[in-house]
Amino acid sequence: MASRLHAFNRFELKYLVPVDQAAEIRHELAERMDADLYSPVGGYGVWSLYYDTPQLRFYWEKIEGLKFRRKLRIRHYGNLDGVTDESPVCVEIKQRVNRVTQKRRITLPYGVARQLCDERKMVDHSAKESAFIQEVLELVVRLDLQPTAITGYQREALVGRDADTGLRVTFDRRIRGRDRDFHFGTPTPENRFTIPPHMTVMEIKVNERTPHWITDLAARRNLSLVRISKYVQSIEAFGLAPRSVFHINEADYPPPTPTPIEQQSRDALLKAGAQ
Repeated sequence: MASRLHAFNRFELKYLVPVDQAAEIRHELAERMDADLYSPVGGYGVWSLYYDTPQLRFYWEKIEGLKFRRKLRIRHYGNLDGVTDESPVCVEIKQRVNRVTQKRRITLPYGVARQLCDERKMVDHSAKESAFIQEVLELVVRLDLQPTAITGYQREALVGRDADTGLRVTFDRRIRGRDRDFHFGTPTPENRFTIPPHMTVMEIKVNERTPHWITDLAARRNLSLVRISKYVQSIEAFGLAPRSVFHINEADYPPPTPTPIEQQSRDALLKAGAQ
């Protein structure tokens, strides 16, 4: 059996920018970067089911800033319509070692992934995949991990070219989620925005060094680094833990004032919806 295991290390820088400014930055980056082959026009959906202990150990490790911390999640790429037990998903351990982000994951059918993480059963795997599968199973059993939150968003991705081949920049918008109905195939899930919908999370991901031209771009546009975690934001937005210093408060990021034409359009939509 061919190995379905994948692993990589990288550094990540995150910024929170308005959607319209993100579009301008994306256009500027396109002069020196290429669209990811797997990123169609308009982006693609990313849905993640996070596991944690009943005491939210992984959440508190992030809040306390531990030098070594881990998270376990099942991730699906694309639209959730028509997700079945045969749909491919990634079982992933994301960990932080000092400033380096490490990811190890294996691609499995959704039903098999649920057997491993929810039913805590050993699943078929190759010899090369054995250590990772054993680690996932050991984490789930020893820490009594259980589904805790789902996050979802629309992602557009750019990749570096030539000397910047290790560079990747992503733009995540419409960041939402839920704290119940944890099956990806839930027909009418009750998702809610966890970050204001007019804001985008921009991430710069590099293997070693961030190119000077991209840090210049961030400085020129007055972008400020943020320590944001979509999982932490969800936990706090759903009231599962008190709001921390990392929480993105809607009051700090008010939506832009609409033009008279935009307001008329919104009023017409609201009236039609009421009718």
